[in-house]
Amino acid sequence: MSTETVSTTATTTTTTTTAGVRSVEGIHKSARFHWVGDGFFVSTYFPSQKLPAERVSPFVLMDYGPPKEFAPTPKGKRGVGWHPHRGFETVTLAWEGSVAHRDNAGHAGTIGPGDVQWMTAASGIFHEEYHDEAFTRGGGRMHMMQLWVNLPSKDKMAKPGYQPITTADIPRVPVAGGGHVRVIAGEHEGARGPARTFTPITMLDAELHAGAKLQVSIPSTFNALAVVAKGRVRAGTSTAGAGELILFANDAPGLEVVAEEDAHVIVLSGEPLGEPVVAYGPFVMNTVAEIEQAISDVNRGALGPIPD
Repeated sequence: MSTETVSTTATTTTTTTTAGVRSVEGIHKSARFHWVGDGFFVSTYFPSQKLPAERVSPFVLMDYGPPKEFAPTPKGKRGVGWHPHRGFETVTLAWEGSVAHRDNAGHAGTIGPGDVQWMTAASGIFHEEYHDEAFTRGGGRMHMMQLWVNLPSKDKMAKPGYQPITTADIPRVPVAGGGHVRVIAGEHEGARGPARTFTPITMLDAELHAGAKLQVSIPSTFNALAVVAKGRVRAGTSTAGAGELILFANDAPGLEVVAEEDAHVIVLSGEPLGEPVVAYGPFVMNTVAEIEQAISDVNRGALGPIPD
């Protein structure tokens, strides 16, 4: 989707937590919303000046679209038309509504509530993303998130791929105090997520009852953050509400989030790549020369034809 960089508001804080649990480095909230195409009303949390690339690596972009109502449309499509990508993966999580995908590598599919679409652009791909036809005609509420996951330099020119992950594929782990965690990628409490990743990544989608405590084991060298989609949670002495992002310090091998009210939280963590990041529009590479090559390859048709 979007590579527009927006400013974020941030509360810089350092909290003291129990041994083995990460402190909170800051609470962030995107400053404004924008449209991606005509189908996705999102707020871009990073890249931003407050969340530098090295603190969110291997993730490079997060567009979050909170619940939004769409009126029925009998004709046409809402979304984003054909556009190229190279050097990373797009991960789309849907909680409400349905998103249809098609690319020029022969992949196509629709993700609905609870599903995840994991597309590897790598060496290059064209794709389009629209509201599913039935959703467009009937209208309804859309609630989704798209993440861009960077690829290490050795894999940036790998073959494109596509993982359609349905809600039935995603294991659920109960949370003490009420609620559950869906394990999309990585491992949590013995459950392993279905997503195949190039580098170590943990992606958890948690529904927590008021008073429930979510504890996640993560190597202390990994970056970690949590996005609050609903309710209010506490991490150490800091609190965050719907629409806010918690950035954890890399100072302990685990994190802890306590729901102060019923909450929906997305936990993202991964091993930092430690490589240069040069992003331009739909491309994420390591050097300016590689960006220039990507533009040249698109212009000369090296990413393949665009389907009718």
